[in-house]
Amino acid sequence: MRFYRLLQIRAEALLAAGSHVIILGDLNTAHRPIDHWDAVNLECFEEDPGRKWMDHLLSNLGCQAGSHTGPFIDSYRYFHPKQKGAFTCWSTVSGARHLNYGSRLDYVLGDRTLVMDTFQASFLLPEVMGSDHCPVGAVLSVSSVPAKQCPPLCTRFLPEFAGTQLKILRFLVRLEQDPVFRQSALQLSNQTPVQMRQNKARVRSTRSRPSQAGSSRGQKNLMSYFQPSSSRPQASPNLELPSLGTLVTPKTSEEDVMASVVEGRAKASEAKNEKEVRTSFWKSLLGGPLPMPLCGGHREPCVMRTVKKPGPNLGRHFYMCARPQGPPTDPSSRCSFFLWSRPN
Repeated sequence: MRFYRLLQIRAEALLAAGSHVIILGDLNTAHRPIDHWDAVNLECFEEDPGRKWMDHLLSNLGCQAGSHTGPFIDSYRYFHPKQKGAFTCWSTVSGARHLNYGSRLDYVLGDRTLVMDTFQASFLLPEVMGSDHCPVGAVLSVSSVPAKQCPPLCTRFLPEFAGTQLKILRFLVRLEQDPVFRQSALQLSNQTPVQMRQNKARVRSTRSRPSQAGSSRGQKNLMSYFQPSSSRPQASPNLELPSLGTLVTPKTSEEDVMASVVEGRAKASEAKNEKEVRTSFWKSLLGGPLPMPLCGGHREPCVMRTVKKPGPNLGRHFYMCARPQGPPTDPSSRCSFFLWSRPN
């Protein structure tokens, strides 16, 4: 509500200065019952503070003379006053977009003179995916007039978009120094060069020195970390290699080849059968996950969900219909089936 009031103050100030104003975007409030899929079942729908604010901001074109007339017009309702199912936001968790079970939270608002004189159309684009909201837009019959300079609050004047690399000093904040730290720093700055050399020598003398044996050797060679393995047999210098003529591969008969092939296939078959026996054993022992129950409305497998609302049931699992959320009168929408999951 503070954001709403600040937005209205800013918009009305621009109107008072002689400018036209368009308020475009997600206002996060469904204004009228026609803009919400379940307004009938919502308690005190008209008493919502956000809707009351929009009543004060907008002009009701169908109202009687003498009633409140706001400075702005909802451009979509100006061109489509009785269009039902015109929604711009749907729950992605329940898949409500498949059945258009949503609400209209995104608007193109304009001041009365601008909408009546220059707006030609206002539209929604529910077929454009990529978000839980869909784009909205309007068509204006105006000509663009270039300004001499950008407005002071233009985005191009922000440091992030200035086109120059920010320095790290912009992210650092100077802190007030502690009095003790300031006094010690002042004492260090007043020391003479002789005193500074004596302090450095005292610091070096307190450091631990390496052993004399290590310092005498100096830096080790990389090869000193690698030692020959004693497990590898050493080649004898008197060993004679056989001549090339003695290396003759014995001929294998065709029967021996066939026997080895048959033996290999038999071993593979035995290993496969053994694997299948082990798999069936573990399946019979563990049982695997239980099958999903069927919902009462469609007799289809359910989906498991987890309670995330704080309370005594936080973290518990339950089953519900897997179909997307929709109007209760639509048979293709989610049924009211609910079942708690058994604890493991």
